[in-house]
Amino acid sequence: MSDRSRRSEVAAYITKDGSEIRELLHPSTHAVRNQSLAEAVIPPGTTTLLHRHRQSEEIYHVTQGHGVMTLNDTQFIIEAGDSILIAPGTADCVCNDGDAPMHILCCCAPAYAHEDTELLYAG
Repeated sequence: MSDRSRRSEVAAYITKDGSEIRELLHPSTHAVRNQSLAEAVIPPGTTTLLHRHRQSEEIYHVTQGHGVMTLNDTQFIIEAGDSILIAPGTADCVCNDGDAPMHILCCCAPAYAHEDTELLYAG
């Protein structure tokens, strides 16, 4: 298994929260064992689905764009250059309120797994 990847060679897919994801490093296809690194792209005017990860701790780093982050009951503005810790069990979503795609690097430990993602619905 490889210990590196090139973004242009990684196929994108839509994950459970509705964002477009590229798994840049993941144990299923790379030599990394205990974490994963992905790039999420959120189109302008869209919001990811509110969700939480039961086990994974996440770190988001915004590389392009700006928007509003929700962590449990708290909302705050995020923009390129910001890093955010999302503890396991924390409900989160991101709204891209800009007019360009928002790009976020997402590190998960343990590595991202669909089975660890729980979608949450208001009301």
